[in-house]
Amino acid sequence: MKPLPPTIRTKKRYILAGIEPPGTGADQKDLYHAIADAVTSLFGDIRAAAISPAVISSGPDHVIIRCTRGGEQDLRIALSTVTAAGDRKIVLRPRATSGTLHALRKRLPQEVPARPEEPAEVHFGGRVYIARRYQGQKVDLMEKGIKRQELLFLTQNDLEEL
Repeated sequence: MKPLPPTIRTKKRYILAGIEPPGTGADQKDLYHAIADAVTSLFGDIRAAAISPAVISSGPDHVIIRCTRGGEQDLRIALSTVTAAGDRKIVLRPRATSGTLHALRKRLPQEVPARPEEPAEVHFGGRVYIARRYQGQKVDLMEKGIKRQELLFLTQNDLEEL
């Protein structure tokens, strides 16, 4: 049997969604069931069949979902309502939409998100703080001691200026 010409084929769109918290990737089957349930509960069975969501691939911090053209906006809305996949609590954040997998895979994050580093002592403003560094240059400072504890939220650039 001959394949259908491109003008007759059903047009597809691909959505890249980030999984938060990073590194808690879920099973593809659990992700599919969570996404299908979200689409069905929001838009009903008929619209869910028209959108036809399918999980193409997933990683520890991302998932790629296929849908029909015209249903990508509804699928993005449904993705933001997903709160769990299987027994894991997750949040799906739509990052990008594309017509080809090749273009979407170029947008995948190349590096694995860093885990928080070990706490270190930092002297800031004449006080001693415990610093926890996170990805994206985020630094949380908690004052060392029991009384008058203070939380400061700085960036890596703020610490370099000292």
